[in-house]
Amino acid sequence: MKLATLRDGSRDGRLIVVRRDGSTYVPADGIAPTLQAALDSWETTEPKLRELAARLERGEVQGRPVEVQKLAAPLPRAYEWVDGSAYLNHVRLVRKARGAEPPPTLETDPLIYQGGTSGLMGPTDDIRLADVAWGCDFESEVAVVLGDTPQGVRSEDAHRYVRLLMLVNDVSLRNLIPAELAKGFGFFQGKPASAFSPFAITPDELGPAWKEGRVHLKLRTHLNGQLVGDTDAGPEMHFSFFDLIQHIARTRSFTAGSILGSGTVSNEERARGISCLAERRMIETIDNGHPETQFLQYGDTVTIEMPGPDGVSLFGRINQKVVPA
Repeated sequence: MKLATLRDGSRDGRLIVVRRDGSTYVPADGIAPTLQAALDSWETTEPKLRELAARLERGEVQGRPVEVQKLAAPLPRAYEWVDGSAYLNHVRLVRKARGAEPPPTLETDPLIYQGGTSGLMGPTDDIRLADVAWGCDFESEVAVVLGDTPQGVRSEDAHRYVRLLMLVNDVSLRNLIPAELAKGFGFFQGKPASAFSPFAITPDELGPAWKEGRVHLKLRTHLNGQLVGDTDAGPEMHFSFFDLIQHIARTRSFTAGSILGSGTVSNEERARGISCLAERRMIETIDNGHPETQFLQYGDTVTIEMPGPDGVSLFGRINQKVVPA
C-alpha cells in the first residue's frame, strides 16, 4: 500500500491512497483525514485503506492524477525524527574528514541523533540556504515510520512496530557541525529540516527486498542530473532497523508517527558512488591530499529515488533545488 499527503492549506495536509505505479490517487476521506490520524488508529484504519487501495488498482474507483509538486512530506510534522548512522563506511569516512576517530563501540552501539520535526520538507521543496559557506550537503537515506512502540522492545519483536517506509534527504550543514560537536552536546544548527519522499509504503510492497529489517535495493542519487550514487541499501547496513528500534527504545517508548532513519547509505565499493558529498571529499583527500568537490551551491539540484525490481520508483522521487534563504 502506498500513501501520501496532499497539500490543502492545513498544517497536516490530506491523506491520499496512491496507485502502485504512482500515477493516480484517491482521497482517504471517511477513513482518516491525515496520515497521523491513520497511524493513531492503525488497527482499524489499515484494513480500510488497503481495501481502498485494492479498489483503486482494480479500477473500481476513479483516480486523480498525482502531481508531485502538490505533495507534502507524508508526515509534514512528526512527533519524533530520530536518525541513526547504520552504515559504518559512512561513519568512518565522515569522522576521518573532520579529524575525529570513530568511537570504540562503533560496531556494537549505534550512533543516533534527534532532529527537528516541526516543519519537514516535501519532496520538491527548495533547500533554502542562507550561506553557502555553511557547507550544505545532501544525505540519501531510508526511514521507517513507527506505530506505538513500547519501551524495552527487543530487535526480534521490532518488526511489529514498523508501519511504513520512506526515503529521506537528511540535509546537513557540514561546516557548522564540527564546532557544535566540539561542545559535547550534539547537532543542532548543523541539521536543518529534512525532506521526505512523495510516498510512504507498507513493508509488504517491498516483497523479498524487505529482509531482516533492511531494504535490499539500490538507492540512486543524482546531482545536477548526473548519477553520483547507485548504492545498495541492504548488505552494508550494519545495524538493521530492528536493531535501531531496540536501541532507541531502551529507556523510553515512542508514539505512533515517530520516524527513524537509517543514516546515509554507504558502500565500501567506490564504484557504487556516494550518498553525500562529505564522502566524496574524504575520498579525494585520501587520494589527492585535499578535497576538490564543493558542497552544494545555489542552483544545484538533488534527486533521490529507489526503483523496485520492476524498475518502478517505489517511493517516488525527492527532487530539490538549493536556493538562497
